[in-house]
Amino acid sequence: MGSRQGAQEHADPQRRGADRQVRQGRDQDPGGESGLAHKAVSTAVHTIEEAQERVLELRRLIEYHNRMYYVLDQPEITDAEYDALFRELVELETEYPELVTPDSPTQRVGGPPSDAFAKVTHRVPMLSLNNAFERDQVREFDRRVRRTLGEVEIEYVTELKIDGLAMSLLYEDGRYAVGATRGDGYVGEDVTANVKTIPSVPLSVTVPAEFPSTFEVRGEVYMPKRSFQRLNAELAGQGKPLFANPRNAAAGAVRQLDPRITASRRLDTFIYALDPPGSARTQAQILSLLGEMGFHVNPIFRTQTSIDGVLEFLDEWQDKRHELDYETDGVVIKVNDLGQQAELGFVSRSPRWALAFKFPPEQAETVVSEIKVYVGRTGAITPVAWLEPVVVGGTTVSRATLHNEDEVARKDVRGGDHVIIQRAGDVIPEVVRVISDKRPGTSRPWHMPQNCPECHTPLVREPGEAVTRCINPLCPAQVREHLRHFVGRSAMNIEGFGYATLDQLITRGLVKDPADLYHLTRDQLLTLEGFADRSAQNLLERIEASKSATLARFLFALGIRHVGDHMAGILAEHFGSIDRLQSAGVEELQSVGGVGPTVAAGVHEYFQRPESRRLIDRLLEAGVTIKAPDRRSGPLAGKSFVITGTLKTMTRGQAEERIKELGGIPGSNVSKKTDYLVVGEEPGSKLEKAQRLKVAILDEPAFLALIR
Repeated sequence: MGSRQGAQEHADPQRRGADRQVRQGRDQDPGGESGLAHKAVSTAVHTIEEAQERVLELRRLIEYHNRMYYVLDQPEITDAEYDALFRELVELETEYPELVTPDSPTQRVGGPPSDAFAKVTHRVPMLSLNNAFERDQVREFDRRVRRTLGEVEIEYVTELKIDGLAMSLLYEDGRYAVGATRGDGYVGEDVTANVKTIPSVPLSVTVPAEFPSTFEVRGEVYMPKRSFQRLNAELAGQGKPLFANPRNAAAGAVRQLDPRITASRRLDTFIYALDPPGSARTQAQILSLLGEMGFHVNPIFRTQTSIDGVLEFLDEWQDKRHELDYETDGVVIKVNDLGQQAELGFVSRSPRWALAFKFPPEQAETVVSEIKVYVGRTGAITPVAWLEPVVVGGTTVSRATLHNEDEVARKDVRGGDHVIIQRAGDVIPEVVRVISDKRPGTSRPWHMPQNCPECHTPLVREPGEAVTRCINPLCPAQVREHLRHFVGRSAMNIEGFGYATLDQLITRGLVKDPADLYHLTRDQLLTLEGFADRSAQNLLERIEASKSATLARFLFALGIRHVGDHMAGILAEHFGSIDRLQSAGVEELQSVGGVGPTVAAGVHEYFQRPESRRLIDRLLEAGVTIKAPDRRSGPLAGKSFVITGTLKTMTRGQAEERIKELGGIPGSNVSKKTDYLVVGEEPGSKLEKAQRLKVAILDEPAFLALIR
């Protein structure tokens, strides 16, 4: 029934239709009172009152059938019948625009793309769970719970741990209002428009009479395996990079700036938390209530009266998880009784009443066909084992990284070896060990080649480093990977550059570095395989749109060694402009909170190279504009903070990130210029220095009050 999503993705609000007759449909009464199937009556709409009545009826029917299809997996009508209902609603709302409301099914996809995501402070922190990897750790969790609660009856609820993206949905007066990512647990990103496109998210719900007007649900947004396979097949056909796993694909889809792209990715949800819980007194009752309210609840959960029952559930789904159409990487164990949960409370950043058991990575035996090396963006040479294809964790694996020359030697991996592989974290395939007694007698130890396989430049391994590198900056492989990095989602975010397109541009000499991208013409693109007038124009428009970038994105796009997107943000926040950063010395760089000697040396070395400065100049000349961070906004604007000791409610990194979001400046050393010292448990010598310099001191509760 795949056309349903298409009906919602591609419905044209401008489309008009003369036919106002009610379509024939095999639709069950969504009111739930009569329980009788009925067919809609053929009747024409002549007045706005009739239109309003029919619009309300169509919305009820569509939301009902959405729930039957997406939530309960029990469709009652055909795709053609559903599409007819949806088209009729679109036509009526087009003719009578005054009848359009935000919670209409036609409004799931709408609005222009955003420039960026706003921040949302969570009403209640979205805390993480403690992890367990061994059965003994689960039994120890049970013992801790019983020690705290004493001699009382304890029930647990076991739920599958969905490998997706944690999400908060806020409803006001029964209508969907805000969707937010988990973020750092305290502040997330506002992805309201994107989440609205997910069919299993109800835009309006019927709540019990005693329920407050505002309530929040939480759960996971995930990509079903079928959707993931379809998406990667589409990307492969377009010559674009593939997603490594459904979780990454789901996270990428939710964080698209254009909701229409999110809608096309066919996401789903499982909801498991409700605040306030209403009349529910247990977690099992919460799940039941959520289902009654219209949310998609995973039916695979079980109440357990003993820890042995919990362990049986773990074993059962560890073996059966690959039968599911979604990824699960473990089981969440919760004390069922909400009163007992409150009594157990929280420790640090996790509840004492819940535990996440992570399934061990699956392993399989296969044969190494050969070992090849690949050249990365920074010239790093990575050996990769090519394998006889084998299914691991429900995925066919044909390659596994061997990391570096020392790792190959340590494991003594050779061509022809029988090996045990696993997907580390159930994601990245790796060779665990060699089965030595199956080694063929003709095998020979593997050695790193002396020359780059792409440009034949002699390879170099610096003393004390594990990585071997190609030091030719014009190496075609490095150029291609650098360009791929530059156009990536977290960098300049230029969609449309797949492997095939970049290879053609490099081979034909049209692009040698990122600045060349901004000089491409329509005629040049039309010479490439796979390009026509429309696709060429679309790519040029995306390139043009990327010219306005934040300083953090620009720095990350440059591909400076040791500078990921987080470090790029720290540098952008501190220096404020590319000119200031280029002129900074190693000592000044090291004085920035979070910047160590390796990063400082790498950044300084990059900006000292003439070719780096030439690239930046050419990018600016091509029209790239860099937006400096706005330090004037936010309640902490311009205030400097240093943290000492251990915070109970968040990590130091999370606290510093929150300070930056509110306009403040995190630092690492106390000085006369420091405005506040935040003091956690077991503070160091910074506290004494702050007292001496008369710096304002905040304990953790005072700090939390300030940042919320």
